[in-house]
Amino acid sequence: MAVVREFTLPDLGEGLTEATIVQWMVEVGEVVAVDQPVVEVETAKAMVEVPCPYGGVVTARFGAEGAEVPVGAPLVTVAVGAVPDDLAGTGPSAHGSEGGAPAGPADAAEAGSGNVLVGYGTSAAAARRRRIRPGGTDPAAGASRPAEQVAAGQDSSGAEAAGVPGAGAVAAAGARTGANGSAAARAADAGSRTVAVISPLVRRMAREHDLDLREVTGSGRDGLILRTDVECAIRTRQEHATAGAGVTDAVGAAAAAPTGEERIPLRGMLGAAAEKFSRSRREIPEATCWVDADATELLAARRAMNVPGAPKVSLLALLARITTAALARFPQLNSTVDTKTQEIVRLPAVHLGFAAQTDRGLVVPVVRDAHARTVEDLSAEFARLTETAREGGLSLAELTHGTFTLNNYGVFGVDGSTPIINHPEAAMLGVGRIAAKPWVHDGELAVRQVVQLSLTFDHRVCDGGTAGGFLRFVADCVEQPALLLRGM
Repeated sequence: MAVVREFTLPDLGEGLTEATIVQWMVEVGEVVAVDQPVVEVETAKAMVEVPCPYGGVVTARFGAEGAEVPVGAPLVTVAVGAVPDDLAGTGPSAHGSEGGAPAGPADAAEAGSGNVLVGYGTSAAAARRRRIRPGGTDPAAGASRPAEQVAAGQDSSGAEAAGVPGAGAVAAAGARTGANGSAAARAADAGSRTVAVISPLVRRMAREHDLDLREVTGSGRDGLILRTDVECAIRTRQEHATAGAGVTDAVGAAAAAPTGEERIPLRGMLGAAAEKFSRSRREIPEATCWVDADATELLAARRAMNVPGAPKVSLLALLARITTAALARFPQLNSTVDTKTQEIVRLPAVHLGFAAQTDRGLVVPVVRDAHARTVEDLSAEFARLTETAREGGLSLAELTHGTFTLNNYGVFGVDGSTPIINHPEAAMLGVGRIAAKPWVHDGELAVRQVVQLSLTFDHRVCDGGTAGGFLRFVADCVEQPALLLRGM
């Protein structure tokens, strides 16, 4: 007898409350193994493949590609024990467990598969801990899916449920839901208006715009209010206010959206970056200083280190080693501001972030304990994180908790920049392109390799003297690296 298990979007850590479905990795009716990835989602931090803790036959999946799913919402249902003996461990989905057979009811439903994601365990105890959906609905009760779709053998994305043992249990659960009605409907019948909000970002956005969430109709599952709902309500209110102020039809026509315009939703990594940039500008009183430096000797030192047979050393690694040495002299810049306690928190370790451009946008991988690494070790870690970032495989741990950022925008062929500080850090060192320029060297005009360095810093943690001292030390090491490199 098959046991139908529902797998919900787990807590992905770092305070994330929702994710966007990027790509389904299984089909309804497909056999899956324990801990096999079933869907790829995009969070505000990274792309994540979500493994299912149950083995069996997928009876339904919930949400179309591109849909936003809150934590605790169902992803798939799996008929555990519905796999015929001749299919156990085989089929198109068996690859996720190195050839192992899908678990039976005792294996998957009771033992679980351990901790498969940050902050999420699949042991029996964890499986029993259900998140309460908005309006008091338990995801396991089946009220999270439209009853008519489940009763008809369809998931919420329109896919047909599999004709396997256990699928009838899903349909029956959906039919009971249709008879009883959803939590939101019961609240409406009682004459009340339940505000269904999970995301703290949505609540904050409504609060900042003085918007009453009870007046917003949610477009999410069970009336869940999403960020797009709040944005639409704010936009509608602003349009009404403009119309009430006596704006003419001609002005309104001029403001109408031109034909063929493209609108790109600020969601996932793009939305998270936009929010972080905005917060940095709102909270941090930043200032920037810059200086030109002669990098000729630094380039010569790198060539001397990259001898045949030796580990390759990148220019970024040399700049990182100089940066950690500068932070040891000026620890004020390796800090953050606790706005709740109104305290400057100086951090003991340097976790160095660096800006990396990928097909999915800008990300900032973090090199842990950069101050304790050799230049060769730094070079290897930069290469590993950069390659992983381009593949979209960075973990949350590799993208968070940086203390200082190194931004090499010279790779784009530009000389200078005034970057936005990576909140909640206190400073960012920018490096422009290294180009041949006329320079006075040893009292004579010569062509040298010159680079512009900039430091954007939080004026709350230090004054201009400290910032200038830091940047001048960096520039001196770039111009005369021999003494510093000797200890690397």
